[in-house]
Amino acid sequence: QVRLVESGGGVVQAGDSLRLSCAVSGRTFDSYAVGWFRQAPGKEREFVAAVSRNPAITRYADSVKGRFTISRDNAKNTVYLQMNSLKPEDTAVYYCAAALRITVGVSADSYDSWGQGTQVTVSS
Repeated sequence: QVRLVESGGGVVQAGDSLRLSCAVSGRTFDSYAVGWFRQAPGKEREFVAAVSRNPAITRYADSVKGRFTISRDNAKNTVYLQMNSLKPEDTAVYYCAAALRITVGVSADSYDSWGQGTQVTVSS
């Protein structure tokens, strides 16, 4: 297993941008697919974006497509989620997760290790 630590959350206004980071411990970082999920109060956790092992394949939820970009830097063991044109409905706790058994996945059940989450709040 690996350890994941998210950072970069905060309080912003609608239309602003944020970049979340997910630092992953372990020597085999480039063997893992990494995904971002989010959970708003009273709602179930939902898929946001995912990136595969090299060569990088990406997947996005329809609600964030064109606004969010996921990327990975294997030299830094870090995955980023660049979030632009933020909306109040993007308000949630954002979690990153790592999966060893899949190429890239949109289901939370496919992921083995999870971070503690970082809060993103978008005011209107």
